[in-house]
Amino acid sequence: MNKAYVYCKENINKKETPKYVRLQMQEFINICDGKSEKYTIDTNKLKQVENILKLLVMPKGLKAGQTLYNCTVGYQWLVYISMLCVVHKETKKRRYERGVLEIARKNYKTFTIATLFIILFLTEPKFSQFFSVAADSSLSKMVRNAIEEILKESPMVYEYNGEKRFAIRRDYIKFLLTQSTYIPLSFSISRLDGRMPNVWLADEVGALPTNYPIEAMEKGQIGVNNKLGFIISTKYNTIDNPFEEEVSYSKKILDGIEKDETRFSLLYEPDNTKDWETDDLILKQANPVALEVPEIWNDLIKLRASAIAVESKREEFLTKNCNIIYQGQGTETYIDVKDVQECKVANIDWKDRDVYLGLDLSETGDNTSVSMLSVDEDNNILAESFAFIPEGMIESKSATEKVNYRELLKTGKVIACGDRIIDYTVVEDFILNIEEKYGVRIKAIGYDKWNARSTASKLQKEGYITAEIKQHSSTLHSPTKKLKEKILNKEFKYTENKLLEINFQNSKCTYDTNMNSYVNKKRSKGKIDMVVSMINAMYLVEQDYFLNKSDFLFQVI
Repeated sequence: MNKAYVYCKENINKKETPKYVRLQMQEFINICDGKSEKYTIDTNKLKQVENILKLLVMPKGLKAGQTLYNCTVGYQWLVYISMLCVVHKETKKRRYERGVLEIARKNYKTFTIATLFIILFLTEPKFSQFFSVAADSSLSKMVRNAIEEILKESPMVYEYNGEKRFAIRRDYIKFLLTQSTYIPLSFSISRLDGRMPNVWLADEVGALPTNYPIEAMEKGQIGVNNKLGFIISTKYNTIDNPFEEEVSYSKKILDGIEKDETRFSLLYEPDNTKDWETDDLILKQANPVALEVPEIWNDLIKLRASAIAVESKREEFLTKNCNIIYQGQGTETYIDVKDVQECKVANIDWKDRDVYLGLDLSETGDNTSVSMLSVDEDNNILAESFAFIPEGMIESKSATEKVNYRELLKTGKVIACGDRIIDYTVVEDFILNIEEKYGVRIKAIGYDKWNARSTASKLQKEGYITAEIKQHSSTLHSPTKKLKEKILNKEFKYTENKLLEINFQNSKCTYDTNMNSYVNKKRSKGKIDMVVSMINAMYLVEQDYFLNKSDFLFQVI
């Protein structure tokens, strides 16, 4: 059996393997075991890859002089075989078009891609074009330098009968037998449009100021058969960068809330980011090579000790060696989307129920949400949530947020209104029709005063009780905690709502000085308006139902 399969079987159930890597491993195992109806391993291609690795020689480091076949580590085998050998059963075309690798520094990530480029040099059609792009020229040329080093230490690939097979120049590398060319590009100085890459790499994507380089490479591949693209990076000290967007989308796919069978992702980030000073598991989950190379593990332990002792070294250590965003310390995932999905039911009978509404109204072109909660006879929370988006921004929001809003509109849980900003009359009419549509009684409507006072005033005139909910940790901590407890205890019910699941996955919690947790929009990655509106509704439910503060509504109006 191939080495990637062995790696997955040996590690999939180990605690050292992070959650999203396990999910990708399971998919690969299923293909190898013949459980996939669509995909299989191309054994001829596998043999070709293995033979090439037997000819390539490690140029430097702890295993210098050994063939790459003998010193390639587990995750590298998984990348090579998945990206190059997993094919459609009928057409034998490669399955994956995009690879995403999130891994800590000194785990051979650039060397991995350099090796892939060499394999592709030897196996892709004539006149293929390969590109790498990074924030600056020095970063971009790291792959080029790694390719050169491997080739020059691998005479059986680099030369034939005394003649060089590769032309290695400062600005490009060419495989002379097929005239295929690799060119390193720089975001800061290179022209990226107009390229037609068979294969491209975006390196250290967390350092890119925009996702323009990725978009330029993607557009250049339109019409290319068997296209490939790679995105690799460590964490950087900001949640607002192109790499975090790619990681977020990969997680949605692995969690099953988005479908994209052309993307392969290995996300070596720790499941838990607390107690980095003492928890070895954090280092192990971010550094798979350290599990196979003791010297690297020993170096990491020394780096951690230094980061503990010297505060100025912590940011670099946490982001680059642990894959933890330093500015996000004290930030954690609110609820695992898998726990939410386990609460999904086929139908909820709303008739004759008392309900509480929570609103989260947007400022301009952002999403707006209305959530409805009730409590059934067994103290389960019944939930329904709706999102409103500007109709004139559907396509742009779908592209930037990587959410198929056009498809979600068909569900009835997402409503388009207005042009480039929300038409609040549509939102208000929707609320006014809820009682008749669902056969319920609205006991109260909770809202954040920001952008909602006009709507609240109109609803008051229609006879509804409205409650302004202070958006502060001291107020939101309790309903945030209560909603999470209900979900984890399977005392929460909702019907099919993909956008709500995406919002839960995006949601991050932070803590104030009193250790009160609350969902933080700024720290969250992507839209979370449906979760925010649900927490606002949960505040009303908790006060009026669970705490029996029957007069609270009239105190906060």
